Amino acid sequence: MKIAIFGSSGQVATELRRRTPVGVSLITVGRDTVDFRNPEEVFAAACDMDVDAIINAAAYTAVDKAEEEPELANAVNGASVGELARACSKTSVPLVHISTDYVFDGSGQSPWTPSDETNPLSVYGSSKQMGEQLIAEREVTHAILRTSWVFSAHGNNFVKTMLRLGAEREALSIVADQIGGPTPAAAIADACFAVAQGLSSGRSSGIYHFAGSPDTSWADFAREIFRQSRQTVQVTDIETKDYPTPARRPLNSRLDCESLNTEFGVERPDWRVSLSAVLKELGYQ
Repeated sequence: MKIAIFGSSGQVATELRRRTPVGVSLITVGRDTVDFRNPEEVFAAACDMDVDAIINAAAYTAVDKAEEEPELANAVNGASVGELARACSKTSVPLVHISTDYVFDGSGQSPWTPSDETNPLSVYGSSKQMGEQLIAEREVTHAILRTSWVFSAHGNNFVKTMLRLGAEREALSIVADQIGGPTPAAAIADACFAVAQGLSSGRSSGIYHFAGSPDTSWADFAREIFRQSRQTVQVTDIETKDYPTPARRPLNSRLDCESLNTEFGVERPDWRVSLSAVLKELGYQ
């Protein structure tokens, strides 16, 4: 099976390259090849590919900066995704696209299901919502994989930030009223490959959720990071209102992942086990 990956430097794209299954040949499409700020360029590149599936791991992920750059965020996460879907429709190639819990407004306490109404609070969330909607408008075999709180040994993420701050400070105040599932990029990569192969075998198109288990708060996530890395840091719980950011974050990022397991046999990973592997790679275990 031949799969094209759009995106090369992000956390998930890195793991997709590292975790390519036996029998799968990869074509990586990075910024040096295609500019996702240019939707027409994305369409032309995707139309010119002889592949069995495309996984889109390219995205504008600077959540707070997006508030200042809405046009750029919408181009990368919205318009270019739509053109990628249009190309996949034209060439009859299944598309796996990674989206986010930020398409929801974070109300309530129940896990969000794939069919729940979206209502993003931020420019970033709106741009990802746009990408989802444009895919849905195309007659293309697809799976939109919403995920949350991505971490790995690569790039910028909460785990690496906590490790850095933990080495500098004895105490930290961390938001405790946002609840979600930390998700290892390695597990997302494995899920993307499973879904791509499933779509090629006739599995159902649609929106699916994938997040680590168990659900937790940022504060408790931090405590586990410090426990496993053997750093002595006092974590104090604070509310979101006590840590204002340019972009609003959803309080409830719990995701119902049952349909992904039912349709593709992909189970939620235990993020605590994956965290141990990441810390080992970073030299903390």
